[in-house]
Amino acid sequence: MITIDSDPLAVVLCFIVMLAWGSWPNTLKLCPREWRFQLFYWDYAFGVLLFSLLMALTLGSVGEHGRGFFQDVAQATGQALLLAFLGGMVFNCYNILLVSALDIAGIAVAFPIGVGLALVIGVSSTYCLKPEGNPLYVFSGLACIVVAVLLDAVAYNRIPSQGPRNTQKGILLSLASSVFGGTFYYLVAASMAAPLEKVSPMEAGKLGPYSAVVFFALGLVASNFVLNTLVMWKPFAGEPVPLGDYFRKGTPKLHLIGILGGLIWCVGMSFSILASGRAGPAVALGLGQACTMIAAAWGIFIWREFKSARRGTSKFLGLMFLFYFLGIGLLIVSVLLTTET
Repeated sequence: MITIDSDPLAVVLCFIVMLAWGSWPNTLKLCPREWRFQLFYWDYAFGVLLFSLLMALTLGSVGEHGRGFFQDVAQATGQALLLAFLGGMVFNCYNILLVSALDIAGIAVAFPIGVGLALVIGVSSTYCLKPEGNPLYVFSGLACIVVAVLLDAVAYNRIPSQGPRNTQKGILLSLASSVFGGTFYYLVAASMAAPLEKVSPMEAGKLGPYSAVVFFALGLVASNFVLNTLVMWKPFAGEPVPLGDYFRKGTPKLHLIGILGGLIWCVGMSFSILASGRAGPAVALGLGQACTMIAAAWGIFIWREFKSARRGTSKFLGLMFLFYFLGIGLLIVSVLLTTET
């Protein structure tokens, strides 16, 4: 399989992760309102699985390092397979809540709150699992990100209420999503073998990065038949969504948009997992989750989600960007200091 053996390349991959994870919600925004997010989400899940298999059968099955995809799966323990699968199920709980919040409150609110707090939980938990990166800079960076999340919540409260849309529901769904979002990456990281440069030959019984993402995707798709079906029957906002609408209202273009959203997100997940071998899972997750500010920028400047906010809101948004990028900068410094030592 193809592995990452360069710290600069690992950081570049993390920036691609940032762009991918911050931009995929735009595919949902491209859909008409009658194509409810629950319908979009079926295609999104299939897109994630499709790209994970594509990566596993290509980059994960060639090269001189490690094990090929099928060999890797054959030697893995049931525990490793289950951990990656559970990671996909937990992620699905997180993402459905996050997309529900996005549908109610918009990208610029759901992402900084839901993803920002998930980042804090996720980096903390993965750091405890594999403590890589200078702890002073890692946790100082997380503190800055918490401040950025609070500033975003303040800015959102300055948007006039629009009836059933209500501020509280959007924020509460974002907060609820962060609980699940902070644990899925820990589960996937726990299923994986140590990087080749640290343990040679490749650690037996654990999964390589490509196989871990495939079983993660399988957990996502399998759980979708329960979780997304429930959200169709009992949505957080609006009327129930008949399953038949997926076939009656779905056009090839709409299905392709959803699959594209899943493909873009899985590019981020695959690259993040690959980069974690060099930077450590905590730092790789932290750098990739700068996607929050990419998503916020889309929501603020392209979709104009704060255009009706009271005067003075821009200063809170400016401070939000400042503290978030300061936090991400501290995480990058933690990687550089670890590399030097």
